[in-house]
Amino acid sequence: MSPVLQPHRIELDDVVLRPFEWTDEPAVAVALRDRDVLRWAAGTAVIRTPADRRAKRWLETRVDGWSRGNAVFAIADAASDYVLGTVSIRDVNRVPDQALVAYWVSPAARGRGLAARALDAAARWAFAKDGLALHRLSLDHALVNEGSCRVATRAGFQLEGTMRDYFVEPTGQRHDSHLHARLATDQLVPAGS
Repeated sequence: MSPVLQPHRIELDDVVLRPFEWTDEPAVAVALRDRDVLRWAAGTAVIRTPADRRAKRWLETRVDGWSRGNAVFAIADAASDYVLGTVSIRDVNRVPDQALVAYWVSPAARGRGLAARALDAAARWAFAKDGLALHRLSLDHALVNEGSCRVATRAGFQLEGTMRDYFVEPTGQRHDSHLHARLATDQLVPAGS
């Protein structure tokens, strides 16, 4: 059974990482209209849900994610609190002192380095003694998803290798995937450096 995690908030300059709320449904619905979010990050269950109910379906496992052992952060605009994306830390301690991370950013928020900054902030919290006190975070992405590779690298996640035919698109098409990881002992540099 996964441990219950205490919901946390991380303040950055122009955005805040905070738990998702049901009131975030309209912003999530906008993001889930994006072809790339659907292709790379939505998941089969969400994609199979009728478009007008996808945001609710996606939020079902995120609003209560903390109580199920997943640190699920909304990336929200600091001024308006409008959701611009997400970064999540899941499978916490399924392997001792390790977890998996995932992220996406709405199309309107892309090009600002937001995903890398949010991923870096979430990783720093996950490694901190007053956070999750983890040692290793890993993520994977399809090789053809070059934007995700740039985000991972900018956030300090080193490329460890290629997993053959690992990512399966909702269409059934398979892609080789990069495996990236960041350790608590890695030299921490600001995202985007």
